[in-house]
Amino acid sequence: MARAINFNPGPAALPLAALERAQKELIDLSGTGMSVMEHSHRGKAYEAVHNEAIALVRELLGVPDSHDVLLLQGGASLQFAMVPMNLLPAGKSADYILTGSWSQKAYKEGKAVGTVRVAATTEKDKKFGRIPEQKELDLDPNAAYVHITSNNTIAGTQWHEFPNVGNVPLVADMSSDIMWRPIDVSKFGVIYAGAQKNLGPSGLAVVIIRKDLVAAGRSDIPAILQYRTHADNKSLYNTPPTFGVYMLRNVLDELKKAGGLAAVERTNREKAKLLYDVIDERNDFYVSPVEKSARSTMNVVFTLKTPELEAEFLSEAQKRGMVGLKGHRSVGGMRASIYNAVTLEWVKALADFMREFKR
Repeated sequence: MARAINFNPGPAALPLAALERAQKELIDLSGTGMSVMEHSHRGKAYEAVHNEAIALVRELLGVPDSHDVLLLQGGASLQFAMVPMNLLPAGKSADYILTGSWSQKAYKEGKAVGTVRVAATTEKDKKFGRIPEQKELDLDPNAAYVHITSNNTIAGTQWHEFPNVGNVPLVADMSSDIMWRPIDVSKFGVIYAGAQKNLGPSGLAVVIIRKDLVAAGRSDIPAILQYRTHADNKSLYNTPPTFGVYMLRNVLDELKKAGGLAAVERTNREKAKLLYDVIDERNDFYVSPVEKSARSTMNVVFTLKTPELEAEFLSEAQKRGMVGLKGHRSVGGMRASIYNAVTLEWVKALADFMREFKR
């Protein structure tokens, strides 16, 4: 079977070795005679997978003991609501920095729960074509938290230096760039990520949260929506998405075998440079709408001169086995999502095709 050269923005490419491991173990997990999807989430066979997945998150990201690692359902979109439901008490407000449509959606959910304010937005500037500078941030020193989206899949922008928010907890939606490089987790109050871009299949969210925020969270909301419920029960309060957790384990194991996040970062930077070098070549055949300092290493967006030329580009790319290159319907153009599992060889093939198409 010929594998597609997959540039989908999410659900996205997964490491082939992680998929092959799942294929091999699909009907027999660790000699038990059952699939992981057939095991009780209370049983030892699944518990071993579950604990290994959490341990790998801690190891790869260097999660300190001050933070819990939770494996929850609902993806990042549920976290848009769970964050303010837990961390935004009456009489307080939260700051949101808007850099794209996903941060707007998080802000909208926060607004439905309590008092929130826009600390900065780049919406009017090139349609989210940049990341705000520190001096532009209108931060409330008494805010319950400051929320950012670390990478913007539609706009193709990324925070390369995280904002200084003082003593206020920094909450980051890292759905589309978690584990692309090492970070200092201790600087964050909450990190959450839908799995379907860099971690595994859709439906699962990884949440890394400071234990003091868990303890101080509101208790007047349903138990299933309280972080403490899941922290107290090691993310086994209810039946977890067991296959999603299993695939998370497989993907993270491959990241570890690849040399960890420092090695992953080197490859990711090389991949991004290949494409941006083509875009920046003379003739303005390909145009990036993003300021260079804010360009994403995960989602490379660009346009061609006419819609007809873009349609021809997509058609020719598909003939070469490349999929997922059409930009989001809200902005058009092209988008190459080059997450961790997208191989260097695939990106080289795309860069070669882009030059060939230009000629």
